[in-house]
Amino acid sequence: MEKKETRSIRTLKGVGEQRAAKYAKLGIETVEDLLHHYPRSYEDWSVLTPLAEAVSDTVCCIQAEAMSAPAAHYIRKGMTLYQFMAVDGAAKMKVTIFNNRFAADRIRAGHNYLFYGKVTVRGRTREMSSPEIQPAEMGASIRPVYPQTEGLSSRMIETAVRQAFYVWEDGLSDPLPEALRQEYALCHLRYAIRNVHFPKSHETLAVARRRLVFEELLVLQLGMAMLRSRGRNGQAPKLNVDKSKEFFSMLPFAPTDAQRRAVSEAVEDMRTGIPMSRLLQGDVGSGKTAVAAALCHTAAANGWQSALMAPTGILAEQHYQSLRELLEPAGVRVALLTGSTTAAQKRDILEQLKEGTIQLAVGTHALLQESVVFQNLGLVITDEQHRFGVEQRAALASKGQNTHVYVMSATPIPRTLALMIYGDLDISVLDELPPGRKPVATYAIDSKKRMRALGFVKKHLDEGYQAYIVCPLVEEGEGDLKAAQQYARSLEQGPLRDYQIGLVHGRMKPSEKDKVMADFSSGKVQLLVSTTVIEVGVNVPNAVIMVVENAERFGLSQLHQLRGRVGRGNVQSHCILISDAQNEQAKRRMWIMSHLSDGFQIAEEDLKLRGPGDFFGQRQHGLPALKIADMASDMAVLREAQEAAHAILKDDPNLEASQYEGLRREVEGLFAQVGEQGLN
Repeated sequence: MEKKETRSIRTLKGVGEQRAAKYAKLGIETVEDLLHHYPRSYEDWSVLTPLAEAVSDTVCCIQAEAMSAPAAHYIRKGMTLYQFMAVDGAAKMKVTIFNNRFAADRIRAGHNYLFYGKVTVRGRTREMSSPEIQPAEMGASIRPVYPQTEGLSSRMIETAVRQAFYVWEDGLSDPLPEALRQEYALCHLRYAIRNVHFPKSHETLAVARRRLVFEELLVLQLGMAMLRSRGRNGQAPKLNVDKSKEFFSMLPFAPTDAQRRAVSEAVEDMRTGIPMSRLLQGDVGSGKTAVAAALCHTAAANGWQSALMAPTGILAEQHYQSLRELLEPAGVRVALLTGSTTAAQKRDILEQLKEGTIQLAVGTHALLQESVVFQNLGLVITDEQHRFGVEQRAALASKGQNTHVYVMSATPIPRTLALMIYGDLDISVLDELPPGRKPVATYAIDSKKRMRALGFVKKHLDEGYQAYIVCPLVEEGEGDLKAAQQYARSLEQGPLRDYQIGLVHGRMKPSEKDKVMADFSSGKVQLLVSTTVIEVGVNVPNAVIMVVENAERFGLSQLHQLRGRVGRGNVQSHCILISDAQNEQAKRRMWIMSHLSDGFQIAEEDLKLRGPGDFFGQRQHGLPALKIADMASDMAVLREAQEAAHAILKDDPNLEASQYEGLRREVEGLFAQVGEQGLN
């Protein structure tokens, strides 16, 4: 194969320096990149609708004859309409072209055209404004619609793609071995790429797309599996003493079977002498902290130090308090290191970590500083893994020698998606709640019932309980959205003026936030008005009401996280979602939250509604974006790709055989995207 740089996008006719710069914005620098720039959707020009049968306000494709050349109508300076009549034998249609003389000049009286657009029917009058038009002799087809950028339309990209086939198609080799294609009934890459761009039918598009999805997911699975095996080279500290049963016997509560199983899986990993890489997934309130404590206790019994990193000071402080209560009676010394730690405290903690007299350091990113040195770090735990990049996880682990890594997430992820996103980790799941936990009763209401909801909050405050109110904004400025600062003020001056109200948002200094949270935890603050900074980890068992304003602005998983801040004691808790949104998706989300309490079910629904691209908001898990696969609809293909990856790596762990040469090249390309340096 020729080298990639010999096929620059500029080798295509009409692509000069300026247009190449626009393509670069889409990540397209070569002809190959262009052919892997897949359509985001399609226009079906293959089904022709007779004018007499066209349904008003529905997009369709009409074949009709232009009765005259377009007539120009000057509306105002810089705006011209071009109009003409078209007929298909049974009915007529007025066609309007806005401000496009080039398109109008191509229309000839007596010639047949295909018109693609929305037909408006008023009585016997039919109109189509700004349709796409092409000569009928070009033939009806399924046409691609591409992701585009300013100055580069979908049609320009389509023209370039057609031209690209002449430059590139014949020299294309397929990275998938023929035997693999036959086993999974996959077409050749050449057929797939031609038919994903210009399908002859919906059937050929499905065949092409399945092949490309399979390849993309296979390469990802191979890459993640090889990354995992590479990360497990070297001798890790070998666990000789398992103290988990002893630890569980000291707890004031009985651990769940799921907690026992999760600890056992991690202990078995650490016995092997191979660095552990394990993810613990658990719904809110499922008891991940107790699992972490059991592992830190066993690590200390083996002479190791542990580190637990949390994404916020509030969460780190909370972990510190919980872990101290659980571990210090068992003789394990715990220290807290965050941005709020004073210089004197920090000096003392750093010295004791270096000497090994502190066995567990709990903290934020402050743990990553060069000055933090451990005597014998054996176990690293990160909480809310999706908030940390892969590099941060590795940076903490590098403070020990081939350290065991354990990551925890209270953001439930559908298991198959978790296998893809955390492909370098084994997975444990906490799928049961501790006894006594009651599901949070959830209600979706509109703003007309807000005063009744506040009355409900007031009733519980009078009974000695606490409550949260969450707003989407810090301060006013976006339509009718509620803002935390103004909301807190209005409550203080209005219906809840007799109660102690606290305010927390992301623009406050960490010390200010910590002070308010401490006052809320102690009960000094009765009602906490907040943005989503309280989404993760805050544990106040006396808080029993959660009100979320403009609930339609939050994803399902985020709403579930917010709801998880209540229901942490034995009292029945309530979550009230306030939304005036009337679109179907928003209403569906409110229904799901009102009827489902299981975080993994909610995550499945969230994935269906939003797709994997938005599942985490910003992509923080360090993987390249998928070009064609869709985790909401391609789960079956993902399972096939996982099966194939397992068989290939069992046969050839480093993809060294000639038949896997193309796949190895693809996997190396994947590693280059995520900043990894080679496979070996």
